[in-house]
Amino acid sequence: MKQIDINCDMGESFGHFTVGNDQEIFPFISSCNIACGFHGGDPWHMEQTIRQALHHDVQIGAHPGYPDLSGFGRRRMDLPSEQLKACIKYQVAALKGMVESMGGRLHYVKPHGALYNTMVDDPSVASSVINAVRDLDSDLKLMGLAGSLVQSLAEEMNMPFIAEAFGDRRYEANGKLRVRNLEQSVLEEPTEAAAQVVSIVMKGQVTSLAGIVVPLEADSICVHGDNPQAVEILKAISEELIKHQISRKSFS
Repeated sequence: MKQIDINCDMGESFGHFTVGNDQEIFPFISSCNIACGFHGGDPWHMEQTIRQALHHDVQIGAHPGYPDLSGFGRRRMDLPSEQLKACIKYQVAALKGMVESMGGRLHYVKPHGALYNTMVDDPSVASSVINAVRDLDSDLKLMGLAGSLVQSLAEEMNMPFIAEAFGDRRYEANGKLRVRNLEQSVLEEPTEAAAQVVSIVMKGQVTSLAGIVVPLEADSICVHGDNPQAVEILKAISEELIKHQISRKSFS
């Protein structure tokens, strides 16, 4: 039986602002990436999300981003390497401490938004993040875009890497995600997203927006928590996994 990890970005609500529907999402995932306060999240929501993850036996990862709360971390920022490393350490350390205080364990780090996408093409930024994570805890894994530069770099630097694909994002013919500000970059039709996930798991490939088949090997598949159709997409994915005898299981 094939198996795949299903992850989701969680805990991104802050103050009086609600992002996503974490409570309904948890039963359909095996890993969660918890916001650390810079692009979304705050101490209260971080703690509540950790509690839910432990209750549902869902693997916990840190989801640090650029210090860009007003832009939800989706605007690229050119930070000096040492400043970027400090930002990563600060966020991951905060979540790690909270997880451990509640009897859990932090397993991995998945950068958020613009930082995640910048690491795909910029070896300097990718190296800074990898070094920050490794300096903080050498047992932590890094999650990033499958088949990208950051995967090759992580492997060269002996950083355990989780290759990630996306169930609710469209791909370009070069294997990269379609830029969010372009039309048809996000999948919101549950059956279409579920079919993409099955194709990745069963065939090791995804069909780009242009209709080109792209090879894609992934350890984990993400559905974004702030996608308005996240719950329905995850339900459709769960049904398709059962239908194709694919087990949902965390990678650690």
